Amino acid sequence: MSKNTKQQNCSDCQGLDRRHFMKTVGGAVVASAAAPVLFDSRFAHAAPTSDSSAETAVKQFYQSLSEKQMLSICFPFEHELRKRINANWHITKPSIGDDFYTKDQRALIDTIVRNITSEEGYERLIKQMDEDAGGMDEFSVAVFGEPGKGKFEWELTGRHLTMRADGDSVDKTAFGGPLVYGHGEENVSDNMYFYQTKQVNEVFNALDAKQHEQALVKKAPKETDVDVQGEKGTFSGLAVSELSGDQKELVEATIKVLLAPYRNEDKEEVLEIVKASGGVDKLHMAFYEQGDLEGDKVWDIWRLEGPSFVWHFRGAPHVHAYINIAHRA
Repeated sequence: MSKNTKQQNCSDCQGLDRRHFMKTVGGAVVASAAAPVLFDSRFAHAAPTSDSSAETAVKQFYQSLSEKQMLSICFPFEHELRKRINANWHITKPSIGDDFYTKDQRALIDTIVRNITSEEGYERLIKQMDEDAGGMDEFSVAVFGEPGKGKFEWELTGRHLTMRADGDSVDKTAFGGPLVYGHGEENVSDNMYFYQTKQVNEVFNALDAKQHEQALVKKAPKETDVDVQGEKGTFSGLAVSELSGDQKELVEATIKVLLAPYRNEDKEEVLEIVKASGGVDKLHMAFYEQGDLEGDKVWDIWRLEGPSFVWHFRGAPHVHAYINIAHRA
């Protein structure tokens, strides 16, 4: 992995942008407009399994560990650390680039990351790791449970990143639990996740004046407040059910753009969970006046939320984003 020593200041990373629209993502937006509706009942969805490519590599990685390594990075499946979320932390002390791991083990870690992302998502992730921390070598991994013998989860953590592979061990939960992503670049033209804000703001621009009033909220909730609320939850912003057909199609196209960095099995599980919770009509979209970088009314903090879905994006002063998608009655 390349060693870029550039570090961005991030005072609020310890407890727990922007304007760069990638050509590949722009193509995805165009393609999504002509694609079938996401939540069409004809579509059959699935989740990752223990035999999926990433999970197979997780099992190989686990089986390669020495007793000393297991003592440092392995935990019972129900350990509290598996459920914790943070924008900047390491579950375990050894870094991937340390002598603690063999060359083959580091290659397996890279294989896992490749297989839980799309091709474009992997490339973006590698760039983010390099710019925020100096490369994948500066991140760490943990294993919960025992792959091949019951429930398990592999987790990667570090600056602006939490990723998981669980073979659907966590029932009715996409990605195996909450994910975190981000980028420490505060230059408004260079944050690699601004393309998502650009896409989400296309929805805002398609709203009429009354819908603008409903969708625009003064203050954002705490970025880590991403517990799914279930059917009895209360959600800020504008209900997607109140949108026209064309506006709903734009919301669905936006969801496709947001999910594009991840592997198909995880994307399909997300769609299945949303469908089981009432579909896109149960979602709400909120745009926050707080944190409007440059005062340009391109809303940099936004949230897409429903009974089983939370996607909270804090784009100011730089990107911290939290995803939590799990079916709750």
